[in-house]
Amino acid sequence: MDREPFTLHDVSTFPIVRLRNEAASSPGYALAWCAEMDRLLASQTPFALIYPTRRTDEPHDDRVARGLWLKRNKEALAARCRALIVVEPDSDRRQALEAAFPSLVRAFGTPQAACASDRDAVLLARQALEAEG
Repeated sequence: MDREPFTLHDVSTFPIVRLRNEAASSPGYALAWCAEMDRLLASQTPFALIYPTRRTDEPHDDRVARGLWLKRNKEALAARCRALIVVEPDSDRRQALEAAFPSLVRAFGTPQAACASDRDAVLLARQALEAEG
């Protein structure tokens, strides 16, 4: 995976991909997010996404742009992305995320989970990737 075109996602351990939280916290980031997701899908290689939990509200325009991309690319994303895993150390927040995941899976087609630590998220990502191969 060519690392050069990625600024929001860390692809250094591809097929495990991490969102760089600091890069995705500024308004207007969705354009780069969509372009990077397009490149991930174009690789034709299954991958897993690990996202840190969001502590601030996502800007409205970015949320709309990402939501539209996710709807347009639902089938392609479901075919390539084996899991989207959120790292959330707080057990109450993790439980709230888990409660929301079934509707998100129906909407976007990608299995989702929350883990307490990055280590747990990596283990789950490896399991999801190995289940396919």
